[in-house]
Formats: sequence, C-alpha cells, structure tokens
Amino acid sequence: MRDDATGAGEPPVIRLVVADDHPIVRAGLLAVLAPIADIEVVGTASTAAEAVAAAPGADLVLMDLSFGDGPTGIDATREIASLPGGPSVLVLTNYDSDADILGAIEAGAAGYLLKDAAPEDLIDGIRSAAGGNSVLGPAVATRLVARVSAPQQALSAREIEVLARAAEGLTNLEIAGRLHVGETTVKSHLAHIYTKLDVSNRSAAIAAAQRAGLFRTR
Repeated sequence: MRDDATGAGEPPVIRLVVADDHPIVRAGLLAVLAPIADIEVVGTASTAAEAVAAAPGADLVLMDLSFGDGPTGIDATREIASLPGGPSVLVLTNYDSDADILGAIEAGAAGYLLKDAAPEDLIDGIRSAAGGNSVLGPAVATRLVARVSAPQQALSAREIEVLARAAEGLTNLEIAGRLHVGETTVKSHLAHIYTKLDVSNRSAAIAAAQRAGLFRTR
C-alpha cells in the first residue's frame, strides 16, 4: 500500500478495486464504502480479467471467487500476487468450503471474509489487509483451526481438488489429465482420502466430503 497521507496525522488513503460479477453487490459495496474517508474505490471489475487489469493502480483488491464460467477469483488472485509490487487481495465471497478457502490462501490472498460480514468488520478487514495483515472471518478461522486440530483427518488442497473432480464424474485418467499428473498419483491421492475419511470407495468419500463442506456442490 502507498505511504502518502491525506494530511498531517491522517491515515493514508487505501486505493481499492471492487471485483464482483453482480452489479447489485458492487453497488452495495460502493454505497457502504463511499462515506469512509480513508478508502477510495479507484475501480470496479465484473470479471477476473478486469480485476487483474485494474490491480496495478490499487493498494487492495476486494475479490469475489465466482465470475460465471470464466476464470475464477482464485485465478485472478494468483495473477495479482505474482505482480511485482502488486496490491494485496482480500477475498469477499459467499463460499466457505475448505477448497475455496485453501485455494484462495495458497493463491496469495491476504484475507478471506464472507459476505454476511457486518459493514464495520468489512471496513476493518480492508484496513488490516491493506496494512499487510492477515484477515479471516470467524467462520473461516473456525474451519482452519479445525484442520490444524485434526491434521491426520484433514484433506490437503490437492486431495480436495481430486475428490471434487471425482464428484463431477471424471475418471481417474480424466482427473490426471485435468490436474497434469499421472493416473497413479490420482489413485494414490484417492487411497489417502479413503483412509482419512474412513470410507472404502469413491461414492462414500464424495458424500462424506460434501457433508463436511470440503468443496462446493456444483
């Protein structure tokens, strides 16, 4: 974030890009943020590509995860995180599955909030993330703590990805092609998944993972 201030003793203004594919959501966020003196919305984006394009002029990108059928907010976050001197990314989404949370954090997001957050919590999160701190909503923090508390049962991000592809009906060979790994690697991931979830087959693993909210049901 830039270090210039609006005046003596005043905090620096945070240049923010709001990225969400729903016009009503963007309008609502703009209305919430408009009265906040130290936050200036310098751009909006309705696609992941637009978010990446607008990022160089910002201190922080407020990022949704779903942008229709195109690249996702995680894809955009990964690109923005790779920009030299690029802005931080704060995810603001409806989705609280392990796959979404882990994917965003691994892509380089500085924080993860849910859209049911109170306006004051959102504003505090924007300030904190722009200042270089990690920001996690209560529900997100709870899920991550649960993973740390039982690491032997927690599926890795790649295991969740394999199981999510299996839930789409892909074969082991198709999953391998999608993830650019060998079919043997996919089988090994599935074996570990069955052990961790205490199940004996793919269908039972998918059902258990969906009940636990490990990935979104598409």
